[in-house]
Amino acid sequence: MATPHGGILKDLVSRDESISGQLKDEAATLKDIVLTERQLCDLELIINGGFSPLEGFMNEADYTSVVDTLRLSDGTLFAMPVTLDVSSADIERLTIVPGARIALRDPRDDEALAIITVDDVYTYDRVKESIYVFGADDPAHPSVAYLRNRVKPFYVGGRVQAIQAPSHFDYVALRYTPTELRAHFKKLAWRRVVAFQTRNPMHRAHRELTVRAARQHQANVLIHPVVGLTKPGDVDHYTRVRVYEAIMAKYPNGMGHLALLPLAMRMAGPREAVWHAIIRKNFGATHFIVGRDHAGPGKNSQGKDFYGPYDAQELVEKYKDELEIEMVPFQQMTYLPSTDEYQPVDEIPAGTQTLDISGTELRRRLKTGAHIPDWFSYEAVVSRLRESFVLCLTGFYNSGKNIIAKALQVALNEQGGRSVSLLLGEIVRDDVNVKLGFTPDERHENLQRISFVAGELARAGAAVIASPIAPEERSRALVKDTVLQSGGAGGNFFLIHVATPLEHCESTDRKGIYAQARRGEIRGFVGVDTEYEVPKKADLVVDVTTQSIPSIVHSIVLLLETTSLL
Repeated sequence: MATPHGGILKDLVSRDESISGQLKDEAATLKDIVLTERQLCDLELIINGGFSPLEGFMNEADYTSVVDTLRLSDGTLFAMPVTLDVSSADIERLTIVPGARIALRDPRDDEALAIITVDDVYTYDRVKESIYVFGADDPAHPSVAYLRNRVKPFYVGGRVQAIQAPSHFDYVALRYTPTELRAHFKKLAWRRVVAFQTRNPMHRAHRELTVRAARQHQANVLIHPVVGLTKPGDVDHYTRVRVYEAIMAKYPNGMGHLALLPLAMRMAGPREAVWHAIIRKNFGATHFIVGRDHAGPGKNSQGKDFYGPYDAQELVEKYKDELEIEMVPFQQMTYLPSTDEYQPVDEIPAGTQTLDISGTELRRRLKTGAHIPDWFSYEAVVSRLRESFVLCLTGFYNSGKNIIAKALQVALNEQGGRSVSLLLGEIVRDDVNVKLGFTPDERHENLQRISFVAGELARAGAAVIASPIAPEERSRALVKDTVLQSGGAGGNFFLIHVATPLEHCESTDRKGIYAQARRGEIRGFVGVDTEYEVPKKADLVVDVTTQSIPSIVHSIVLLLETTSLL
């Protein structure tokens, strides 16, 4: 098994476990940064050791050195800058100065995940970072566009202390930390492991490629797909994981293992390949498959590839002695109909008939439902069941209904077979029904609009999760009637009462909305000066003060299973 990069696996969750309670209490007293999706992915791999030897977000010395030389300031090879970006307003509001301690929160559930001790705050050159890291200052590159349009103008460097790992509600059994995956390999006595990186659905050619690599190196196979951020337009990870699970059944018994990687890819080609190799080394792999145009984003603004087809392989080869993980060059495989087998392209005699389907064509067929031939993929990969329904979660503001709705969306996406649409009450009101106030009639009109959208989505085959406060029986009845009448085959309706007590909703309101209502700054607020009518015929009643979010989600899934909708 490979030694972690830098010699020691920096598993900060395990390191800080004994003081995590103290850190959580401290975080409640600190100013905080709510992470972006990319920052969340980065933090998870910092604190679980996937980015070893990093112990936090890069300070200016490390950032500059990595951009300029692919090395940390101490000389350790590391190909990708990992940074925490903030605005000038953030710096002023949070008093971000060297020595400050700031809580880092999960954007999905507001949980404190870590505390960063600020080392420094620094500016950076966007153009230089684009050219040095991504090869060009070209907005056709998704990470250059991200850098230009979404990354804030300052970086904060500093080490972090881990409170807890981010929670996941999908594919929990397939999510391994480096420590866990190394223990799994040790238990199975896997000494040589070939890791395969992918962000696309796998098909028969990938299966043949990885089996061939394993046999050539007398190793086992780790299928290690990215389920964090990939290239815009990629197939969603729920669809892809179902494909991977189907493919795993086609491997020789005991040869392969599937584990998911919560990485935010940068599509940085050669640098990314080196970074990927370091990450797989930290997860215990001894070999790593590097493909043609590995992690390339496609065409630049002039219609040419950003990177040469073998640039990534050449850079990994350049640093092979420091990486201490053996590169396995990707062999492009193609199908031979005459023998019903896959072979490497460079081993096929000239004039032999071959067949193939491009990644773009595969994504199109998956999206449109067009036929995918058996020689290319497996029936289990492309078969889908499509049923639809509407779930309406009702309860006080801050009752947990929105968090439940988001977690349930993840769980249902994992089940597959349908798209899952989310209609969060406050977001619908803020973004769509902005002119509506909080009188009973205006609330009722808001529910009318939500019910119309929900019914149309259900009729189109989607599962819909709505989470309005919906304090009146008449409004909830309207939603149900609209869905049943207009939802077509998807006109299945379930009412979930999130019966979290008002006292808990108010005491945990970090945004201070209840306090504003108590001061009279918000009129018609449910629970303060407007009554909430308890549902008389809810299909399920839940309470976040007595049940965990996973247990609530599980109870809702069971409700759907009993009605044969899952």
